[in-house]
Amino acid sequence: MDALVTTAWLADQLGANDLVVLDATYTSTLPGSAKQDPRAEYAAGHIPGALLLDLDTLVDAEDPLPSMLPPRDLFEARMAELGVSVHSRVVLYDSSPHHTSCRAWWVLGRFGVEAALLDGGIAKWQAEGRPLEHDAPSPVRSNFEAGMPRTQVRSLAEMQATDEQIVDARSAARFTGDEPDPRAECAPGHIPGSKNVPQGRFFEADGSWKHPDAIRTLFADAGLEPDKPLVATCGSGITACVVAFAAHLLGRDAPVYDGSWSEWGADPATPKALGPA
Repeated sequence: MDALVTTAWLADQLGANDLVVLDATYTSTLPGSAKQDPRAEYAAGHIPGALLLDLDTLVDAEDPLPSMLPPRDLFEARMAELGVSVHSRVVLYDSSPHHTSCRAWWVLGRFGVEAALLDGGIAKWQAEGRPLEHDAPSPVRSNFEAGMPRTQVRSLAEMQATDEQIVDARSAARFTGDEPDPRAECAPGHIPGSKNVPQGRFFEADGSWKHPDAIRTLFADAGLEPDKPLVATCGSGITACVVAFAAHLLGRDAPVYDGSWSEWGADPATPKALGPA
């Protein structure tokens, strides 16, 4: 299965015994941001057979930073509850402007689960007049065991020492510091030396992904060399995963700084840069 699947492909595969479709919509934790209720949206209509991943709770609740990778036991329990097995073909979608299925793709990948994204998400599915359902399926619980944890996660200490190209997926105004950070504890600006590619630029008007050639151009226009090591960051590790998936479409691995600006920007000891890259 490709990393990116079309609505037509998914429509043809619905009902297959090995297919698990997961709604990976996530509630933004940013103060002042528009609130979504993934559970209510799921109940109001979802792709037939899809289950709610509940990405909001697939985090490390013991970590004071938002949205950090979940512990292994929580991940295994969630996958077992959803009926995911080593034989499953997992497809992720969302209805979020932050393209949060990319975060789900990244989280699953850290525990050895290869998943695909639905190109264009549920918005494209609905625009094409494809069916929705309201009842939640009852999956058969699996005996899921996570694979060996994969790398591609960067810590604060590693970011302070890295010579990788740093790609920041936040908006241009937040990157430059022209707009105050929505988290009061975080200073404005960005990691010195980082480059800015706002996550929305990777998508066409209908929410589908841009062609790999266009993605390569986006990186190049930002002063990045996509064939050299990249590491992705953002506000809290969510939209950084958009950059990671974009790099994946180019055949590259891009680690994610999971603490992102929530950690770096709140630490008085870290240097901050203002203005354009």
